[in-house]
Amino acid sequence: MIVVAVIGVLVAVALPSYRQHIIRAARVQAQTEMLELASLQEKIFLNSNGYSASVNAAYNGTSAGGLGRTAGTSNDGKYTLSLQDAAGAALIAGASTFVLVAVPTAGGTQVGNGNMTVSENGRRLWVCNPTCGSGGGAPGTTGPW
Repeated sequence: MIVVAVIGVLVAVALPSYRQHIIRAARVQAQTEMLELASLQEKIFLNSNGYSASVNAAYNGTSAGGLGRTAGTSNDGKYTLSLQDAAGAALIAGASTFVLVAVPTAGGTQVGNGNMTVSENGRRLWVCNPTCGSGGGAPGTTGPW
């Protein structure tokens, strides 16, 4: 009976830590993908003097194409990706600035863990909403990754 109690206590302590690790690992993976897509945007800018406006259109190396993510999500599907201008409006093809935004997919493990952005000038932000304190950030804060 004591062994069962000890195992119960260990599970009660270890399971929340494991969940936090999974959430942080998925966030770091999404950040890596966002930097790769931002780099792809810079290649597009060099080719056509403007950024692509679409995450999910086929990549053709110019601002008329997209970034080639047909599903519009991160590789693991935990974040929805979109492109905006600096004011938060939809980006138009050939724009001179961009903000790549990752929002947790509804119903997934990342819900409540905040949104992430990266812009053409390299600025990276993690916007921690009021419920994401359990994911490693202070609730209601905005800061760098």
